[in-house]
Amino acid sequence: MTAPISEAQWAEARRTATEVLPGLVAQVGLPKALISYQARTLALLEDSACRVLFIEKSRRIGLTFGFASYAALRAGRAKSAGGMDVMYISYSQEMTREFIDACAMWARAFSNAALAVDEFLFDDSDKDGDRSIQAFRIRFASGFEILALSSAPRTLRGKQGVVMIDEAAFVDSLPELLKAALAFLMWGGQVVVCSTHNGTENEFNKQIQDILAGRKPYHHLRIDFDQALKEGLYERICLVNGVKWTPEGEAKWRQEIIDFYADGASEELFCIPTAGTGAWLPAPLIEARMTLTNPVIRLELPPNFLHLSRLERAVLMADALAQLKAALAGLDKQRRHAFGFDFARVADLSVATLLSIDRMLKREEALTIEMRNVPGDEQKLIVRTILEQAPRLVGAAFDATGMGWTVAEDMGRIFGFRTDENDGGLVAPVKFSTDWYRFNMPPLKAAFEDDAIALIKDDDHLADVRLVRDINGVPKVPEVRTGETSKKRHGDFAIALALAHWASRQQWFQYEYTSIRDLQQQMHGHNGGPALDDDDTDIGRRHW
Repeated sequence: MTAPISEAQWAEARRTATEVLPGLVAQVGLPKALISYQARTLALLEDSACRVLFIEKSRRIGLTFGFASYAALRAGRAKSAGGMDVMYISYSQEMTREFIDACAMWARAFSNAALAVDEFLFDDSDKDGDRSIQAFRIRFASGFEILALSSAPRTLRGKQGVVMIDEAAFVDSLPELLKAALAFLMWGGQVVVCSTHNGTENEFNKQIQDILAGRKPYHHLRIDFDQALKEGLYERICLVNGVKWTPEGEAKWRQEIIDFYADGASEELFCIPTAGTGAWLPAPLIEARMTLTNPVIRLELPPNFLHLSRLERAVLMADALAQLKAALAGLDKQRRHAFGFDFARVADLSVATLLSIDRMLKREEALTIEMRNVPGDEQKLIVRTILEQAPRLVGAAFDATGMGWTVAEDMGRIFGFRTDENDGGLVAPVKFSTDWYRFNMPPLKAAFEDDAIALIKDDDHLADVRLVRDINGVPKVPEVRTGETSKKRHGDFAIALALAHWASRQQWFQYEYTSIRDLQQQMHGHNGGPALDDDDTDIGRRHW
């Protein structure tokens, strides 16, 4: 793997970050016992709403050390204060021994009364014969204990409390282990699943994808190597080893670790599961969701379009605009709608897709318009027409990378921007990044798998969606293009669909206004009914 940024860039970034608050160390004094991401994880576990927590993490960032402090606190409490047994499971005896040692250290630090620390053989027998594994245990005066096991014993089913599965991607049978562990939730238990990744097809990654897709209501954290460094990992290493921290020293150490893992650094350090360059969705599944016959409008303008007269340009635009307005007029006004727009000007297509949302929350492709060699102003005219006439529009997501920002910007001037700080607008400019794809493509995939989306039957759209690939564990459109030489496609519809689906999941609300005069005219066929004074026209109703 190539480092996300160079050693020199990292040193400069860290120097800048520490120079923002001069004398920080002198102000803060001694460091806290836990690094901030360790403390943040424990704070989440202390929240009663966090019943199941999945954490994808970098290798060797000290999260197990933080788990040990939580285990000591939880097992050392009285039952009335939420105390319970803690079971720690990992794939190696060395890890369990290390964990139990850390728990004993924390118990002493918390002054918890630990009655005994012992090593014993845990019976994991089955019908095929006896099988014993080495295990470790700390007993507390509270009556609870920490039990550390190096495999996944079937006898876990007879216990109750907190279950911690460390390096879950490497245990023998994670599905069976989760099945047993999740039963703990019935009596108030808690399940923590933490791991470095071990491939895209591993059960751990499948669980993460289900959580991101919204299929499973579990809590989720992601802590990669760079995040751990920014929050103080190397500074803590320097403190423990008596070394003075410098940004240059941290940058050098970071690069050495990345170089050590080489091609495995993406997975081991940056939480990107490997072994994935295959198709993101199988063709039969995509075709099964193509059940609609709604309009797909295609507009291609000649290369000399801008050199033509205004009248000639209007004639070339007229048919597509007429089709668009007819399609918009035929939309179901009782449904909410969401819009996605992928911009292109020269080599690729601009694609605008409108999804409708029915009462069962199924997304259906209401219409799509594709534009090739269409200038910016004409694209804005078409997009504005859709935004103005689509009923109950809940959101519009725009590709805001490169020149796409100009369309998003102009639409935002008219319909308002929607940002993290302001959720009152309609237009959301999206700057594509690896994280955007990582967190927002799984819900779209889940919609295909759960029959929660329906698309228009279209061969080009099928090819576009099939083009999406798992690249280093992240669904993306690769650089390859498909189609005829002069009319290449680059997964354009897939991106517009992803944007529209993302927009449909945001919490937007649109309010429209109808005056009393208009209501009266609708009721009386524009002819009857008493006249209204001018002052009465401000009285109306809002509807969603």
